[in-house]
Amino acid sequence: MSTLRKDSWFPIRFPVALLLIAGGVFSFLPFLGVWMLPLGFLLLAVDLPVLRGPISALIIRARRKGRILAHRWRRKH
Repeated sequence: MSTLRKDSWFPIRFPVALLLIAGGVFSFLPFLGVWMLPLGFLLLAVDLPVLRGPISALIIRARRKGRILAHRWRRKH
């Protein structure tokens, strides 16, 4: 994963991120899906420092929510 974060990968990483975001927007088409949006934003956050804070905050919130839901599910079963 650290290979993708090298500066030499920018010419590949940036267009791929934009394509993933565009594919997520057109998720109503059969091949594309909403799963492409977060992946595209994660790749874009590597190159745009403005996105690093919000993306990090979203990841932290999602992990906390996932832990809470997993704990509730385990208690029920």
